[in-house]
Amino acid sequence: MAEVCDAGPYLLRAAKFHGLGSDVTCPICRKEQVTLVSWVFGEKLGPVSGSARTPEELTRLAASQEEFSVHVVEVCRTCSWNHLVQSYVLGSQPAPKRPRRRSTGQDRRTASE
Repeated sequence: MAEVCDAGPYLLRAAKFHGLGSDVTCPICRKEQVTLVSWVFGEKLGPVSGSARTPEELTRLAASQEEFSVHVVEVCRTCSWNHLVQSYVLGSQPAPKRPRRRSTGQDRRTASE
């Protein structure tokens, strides 16, 4: 049972402070409902990447950041069982890169001009 009940202290703390309760009973210990924890990952998120976020924080990040991944993990705070249940993308699409303007020889200035 130790193989499946391996949630570390960081995940358990995230469940306590950032998690969202669910109606799903833990399939291992059957003592409590699992908690859903949303983790965010993205290059443009800086230090926020790799952290747990509440639903309200996800909404704010989605409105202000470029695309990032969200991984939802269900975790039992009693027996430490955890399981990835969903992954999805939030945020705005990155702005398209402007094509570089190629100059022709006619557009160039010379030192004498």
